[in-house]
Amino acid sequence: MTELLNISDLSITFDANEPVVDRLSLSLDKGRTLAIVGESGSGKSVTALSILRLLDARHATYPTGRITYQGEDLLTASVKRMRQIRGKQISMIFQEPMTSLNPLHTVEKQISETLALHLGLRAQQARKRCIELLELVGIDDAETRLGSYPHQLSGGQKQRVMIAMALANEPDLLIADEPTTALDVTIQRQVLELLKGLQKKLGMAVLLITHDLSIVRRYADHVVVMEHGRKVEEAEVETLFSAPQHAYTRKLLDAEPPEAPITLPDNTVELLDVLGLDVRFSTKKSLFGKPREFFHAVRDVGFSVRRGETLGIVGESGSGKTTIGHALLKLTSSQGQVRFLGEPLENLNQKQFRPFRRRIQIVFQDPFGSLSPRMSIAEIIREGLEVHEPASQDHDQKVIQALIDVGLAPEARHRYPHEFSGGQRQRVAIARALVLQPDLIILDEPTSALDRTVQKQVIELLRELQARYGLSYVFISHDLAVVRALSHKLLVLKHGQVIEYGPAEKVFKAPAADYTKELLSAALFYQHSPKEIQSNGAD
Repeated sequence: MTELLNISDLSITFDANEPVVDRLSLSLDKGRTLAIVGESGSGKSVTALSILRLLDARHATYPTGRITYQGEDLLTASVKRMRQIRGKQISMIFQEPMTSLNPLHTVEKQISETLALHLGLRAQQARKRCIELLELVGIDDAETRLGSYPHQLSGGQKQRVMIAMALANEPDLLIADEPTTALDVTIQRQVLELLKGLQKKLGMAVLLITHDLSIVRRYADHVVVMEHGRKVEEAEVETLFSAPQHAYTRKLLDAEPPEAPITLPDNTVELLDVLGLDVRFSTKKSLFGKPREFFHAVRDVGFSVRRGETLGIVGESGSGKTTIGHALLKLTSSQGQVRFLGEPLENLNQKQFRPFRRRIQIVFQDPFGSLSPRMSIAEIIREGLEVHEPASQDHDQKVIQALIDVGLAPEARHRYPHEFSGGQRQRVAIARALVLQPDLIILDEPTSALDRTVQKQVIELLRELQARYGLSYVFISHDLAVVRALSHKLLVLKHGQVIEYGPAEKVFKAPAADYTKELLSAALFYQHSPKEIQSNGAD
């Protein structure tokens, strides 16, 4: 095989501190897929960014090592030469498309930019090529989508646009940094299958950066495992999964969530009852501001949650999962009946609903975005107490207890969100909800961007808190393994409507609806390698 990329004895430091990547060596051959796996902070993304010299040159230095592409040392290449390589010979799909795509430019302008820069295509030629690329990555009605802005696209569509931009000039090497993080399982499968197909068609090499070993097993040829900036293991995929050598690799492989929650007694009291929930958003207004057209986000949804019970809500992006959570908290206007311990909530105004806010709390998907960077952890957790218990004198003690409950040291209350890892920030978000001693917590994708090992810790924490305090959860997620570990009941949504609803284990073992079967099939798809699938087919 022809070696395309070689990293030899590479070390990376920031501001002359300890190395974040320590003497890393690896190589990638043409047409092959190499996966770099490890938890957050292991040095995966820093390594990927260093290949294209995208790290801030004012702070990043390379004390040792070389990065050679087709024999050329990229670390000593001129700025002009790197501009010729970026997007033409080596392309990159970044982790978060919403922050990587320019919100002020249309899809056409962003894809055309790289075509004009590297191929010199004029407007009409570039437009034709843009349409081809969007069709190639599976975007429907591609010509119409050219005029769309990033905020008008779903998560899966934004990721596909990123892939189209990366593939525009048919690179020899594609770096994919967490290309499916936070995508629904069906879209995740579509994106990865698309990349695999395009790799075969174009003969390109892929450097896959991920923390999800199930994806590695399905799509990679070779694996490098990193911990704290160092390579701890390297092997072919089948070898790594069948006979891992390093303790850290075994820890990653063992980080699957437990399969089912603790069974509740039959006489458990009903906490929340929802009937005929409807949510509509105005899409067009008259000259005088009166709504004329509506988008029906949630249609006739009903469910119930008992004390100490978890209801899992699953479905693809745009299915209405988060909208239901917001409707329960009156963050979004809705129609229908909502009963909390028998009390009707649907006709209460915001002032009347305020006492219920302490009893129904929410943990948002992105803890970094939902925690104020200007407030200390103590101020963040104490905020709800100051609103609902202004006369109380024991706020500090309650903050300390909430931190202990979520497994954080009391001293952490003096620090700020940016000083914590993703998993720790999620614990702070849970502590903020927990400090008011609620009856129900709505958990909106609380583990979607976390490493598997951290996911497992958060799941175990949620189960422990539920058992200790009798908490009820509405758990919104696209990760069916996580949903199965926590949920007593399961609600499957599609386009705002209930497709299936019932006991979680029954739905997982014997789904009645075709759409549910499709979701489960996509989730199970990653549990086996291509060789195992071929072997089973032969049997």
